[in-house]
Amino acid sequence: MESYTFAPEYQLPHWPFVPPPELDNDAVVRHPIVIVGAGPAGLTLACDLARRGVHAVLLDEDDTVGVRGASSRGICYAQKSLEIFARLGIYERIAEKGITWSFGRTFSGEQEVYNFNLKTDSVSVQPPFINLQQFYVEWFLVDRILELGLTDLRWKSRVTQVTPLVDGVRVQVETPAGSYTIEADHLIDATGANSPIRTQLGIDAHPSRSTDRWCISDVRFKKPLPTERWTWVDAPFNEGRAVWQHLMGDGVWRIDYQMPEDCDTAHISRPEVAGARLREQLGPGVEFEFVWIGPYGYRDHLLDDFRHGRILFIGDAAHVVSPFGARGGNSGIQDAANLGWKLALVARGLAGDALLDTYDAERRPAAAENLRVTSRSARFLAPRSPAEHTLRRAVVSLASRYAFARALVNTGRMSVANEYPAAAHLPEGGRTVQNLPLRRLDGRPTTLMELLADGTQCLGLWFAPTRAQIAAAADMTASLPLRLVAIDGDSGLPTLQPDELLARHLGNPAAGSLCLVRPDAYRAALLNDPTPASISAAVHAALAHR
Repeated sequence: MESYTFAPEYQLPHWPFVPPPELDNDAVVRHPIVIVGAGPAGLTLACDLARRGVHAVLLDEDDTVGVRGASSRGICYAQKSLEIFARLGIYERIAEKGITWSFGRTFSGEQEVYNFNLKTDSVSVQPPFINLQQFYVEWFLVDRILELGLTDLRWKSRVTQVTPLVDGVRVQVETPAGSYTIEADHLIDATGANSPIRTQLGIDAHPSRSTDRWCISDVRFKKPLPTERWTWVDAPFNEGRAVWQHLMGDGVWRIDYQMPEDCDTAHISRPEVAGARLREQLGPGVEFEFVWIGPYGYRDHLLDDFRHGRILFIGDAAHVVSPFGARGGNSGIQDAANLGWKLALVARGLAGDALLDTYDAERRPAAAENLRVTSRSARFLAPRSPAEHTLRRAVVSLASRYAFARALVNTGRMSVANEYPAAAHLPEGGRTVQNLPLRRLDGRPTTLMELLADGTQCLGLWFAPTRAQIAAAADMTASLPLRLVAIDGDSGLPTLQPDELLARHLGNPAAGSLCLVRPDAYRAALLNDPTPASISAAVHAALAHR
């Protein structure tokens, strides 16, 4: 039998358990914000709060990052997530370690039927996607959290009981040195798909488990493959089933093979079986070493409400979708960015409790949309009826010749920043503002994320305001969490050079108009004829003041 080599296991960092002061204190200490779970969503939220100068306690039952025994797990980080990481201060590390890509090809058999370039609609400093093993992103977040120094990061701390209170939450924690109890004004559940908190509270997640089965092979090749996302709808080297091919950090390729629904998961993960698949795909002489092999299935679920009193659910604790299009982990990161600025303003008394209701009002529809999109991809990749098989064959056949059919080839609609529905706090609805490159009046470069990075305030981009307009607005806006920046003109405000790309991206505002951008880089309002009263009203609406 042919032998296969495995690369050395990743040496992940471990952080020490530090006994918290509550272990030596009989009094129950109240903390403003307690986050449970140090995955991508929980760590992003803790880092976001720390970047805004807000203290939080983060509890995790492990003392490291990643999932033990699993190499890659989440790997594709979308532009909106990368923009968030830029604001948090870890983007450069991710870009240096990961693989930047925007081009993808889709094949049916030996024929390319579709390709795409995600740069086409991008104006951001950040690329459409970077591939990087999930544990690296978590590692960089922990390093940044420790650098910022405002988060009480407690390892080896397992939450055993959560008790909702009228004005907070009581939390029982078990550690190697004993158990203790704390209270929180707000508790954030970021414990993942199998949330013990959700289970203990009896909250129905409406789960649905797919019968679709896959096997991941993380591999290093002696001869590199093209740095593109290649997808086969029906690969001839995988018995007519789907295959994904991605490059990640450290020169490791992740190749996902769709398997028969009734497969033996232990058998398909054996090195000799996985090796045979690779040789079938790339030829008998291909030279490689395995990094990790593992089977997976998937499920989806969606909570009815992401907020239950003083408990809020983010990431996989709130929603799980199938992996097609990288909408799972990115959605959790974006949950955290949506919630972080709202918690920060509420904790500081600058916004009321109603602002936290907007988290559910925005992120649950986003999760529902992601569930719809990924469910369609799953049905395309694993048809459930003769009619669905016929439709897929017709679409694939037409796609190589006709543009309309290419849009129907559904191997995973790639993750994008979700738009938010119109509501009282967001009268025009919300859409993301990309991290455009900008220049100050003196020529120094900046970006939208740099303008949003300090503190927690809305950004008012005022196009060519006059000094009289600024003077009139000064008194009314002074007490608001609002930073005014001029685009061109001589107003006495910090001023940026006029930028055609920025204007077009914001809807071509006329001179004198003001675009209000929330702290999470979503457009809240465009005021064509801003007055002190209308600016104040727009900010109050964005903060859900009643």
